[in-house]
Formats: sequence, structure tokens, C-alpha cells
Amino acid sequence: MAHHLFVGVGVGPGDPELITVKAVRLLSAADAVLVPATEESGDGPGRAEQIVTANCPEARIVRIPFSMACRRGISEKRKASWQASADAAVEAFRDGAAVVAFATVGDPSVYSTFSYLAAHVVELMPDVEVGVVPGITAMQALAAESRTPLVEGTETLALVPVTAGLEKLGELLDVVDTVVAYKGGRRMPEVAATIRAKERDAVLGVNLGLEHQELHRLSELDDDRAAPYFSTVLAPATRNGTTGGRL
Repeated sequence: MAHHLFVGVGVGPGDPELITVKAVRLLSAADAVLVPATEESGDGPGRAEQIVTANCPEARIVRIPFSMACRRGISEKRKASWQASADAAVEAFRDGAAVVAFATVGDPSVYSTFSYLAAHVVELMPDVEVGVVPGITAMQALAAESRTPLVEGTETLALVPVTAGLEKLGELLDVVDTVVAYKGGRRMPEVAATIRAKERDAVLGVNLGLEHQELHRLSELDDDRAAPYFSTVLAPATRNGTTGGRL
């Protein structure tokens, strides 16, 4: 292990039990655990922090303001969040920390800001080693909760953010067996209409793994039903028989 380790730790989609043994070990051992504090969490703990403290009550938490107001591109507020996180990590290292962790919901390699953040830290302290601990993603949690296999046999899988545009979602529904859409939120009626237009059904997951979890078939949703930003839609492959005919 290098003298300074900065590690992005995926803590899963929400259920505190959906976290790896390795993640718990690193979070417990870290000299500082950076967690995003968004507008939604206010003065209280955010989702990542709640998962960390449930598993590692002695973790040394450092809250970093993260703005979720901008859904597209890289805003000045988002850049400021990365810089604040990088500064906090560097400050911890200069105060004697050997390991600083950044806890992120889901997986640090899937639509996470960790890669940008790590680049900032390395720019400030080139000797820092960067590590990543993978986490369970929302699409895996939704597949499990809804008993919907993501892929079978030779089926293909695509993950698309709705922020990339409904046209992109429609294109993927034409050529990929199973399509998962993230970041639908307020555009859920349009997402539902796009999927229905392709004569496909889907399942919507909201607050996966939490007490107020919701699962809905898209075909049963009201046409004007919006959803929180962190909602997941899974449009599975059309399958025949118990094996999907693709094994």
C-alpha cells in the first residue's frame, strides 16, 4: 500500500446490507471518509453517509457539499464540489492520514463523480495512489427486487441516462435486448411513452432497498407520473419460456 491511498468506495444502492466486506473494512480503517451532502439531505446525513454509519459507526465522516441542481454537463457548482472534496482529501493527507475514502452510492465506476475527483487529488498530490472498490448498482438491485433477470444466454444489455435524450433511449430499445434507464425522474412520462411506443414493458424502481421502496410496472403507471431523479427503469428482453429461449 502506498503511503497515501485515496479510494472510491461503492456502498450499494440504498440497503445498508448491500455493501461488500472489502468496503466495510476500508471504510472502517480510513482516516477520513468523505461523503456527499446534497440539497436533498439538507443538514442531515445523505444516503451514502447513512449506509456508511450503519456498517461502520466509528467511521470518521467528512461531509462535502455536492450540488444536484444541475442534471446535465459539468456546471460550476459541480466543479466546486469536486474541488472541495479534493481539498478535503489533501488536507487530511497533509494532517497525517494514510487512507482517505470517498463513499458513493452504487458503484464508483458507474455515473459517479469519483474519477473526476481522483484526478483533482492526484493533480494536487501526485504521489497519491488511487483505488476503487466496486459496489452493487441500482440496476442489479432492481433486477433482484422485481425478479427480472437482466440478461440470459446471449442477450445484450444497455445502460442509458435519460439525460442523453429520449431519442437515444428509443434507438437502444430497437437494437438491445434489455435496456436500463437511469436519471429519468421528472421525464418519467416521456420515458414510459418511449418504451410503450416500442411495444415493450418495463419495471420502475424508486428508493431501492429502503423502507419506502416502490416497484411499478410501467404499463400500470399514470401517464403523468413523475419520479425522483434517482429512479431506475428496467425494460427486459422479450422472453419465451422459462429459459428465455436463449440458453
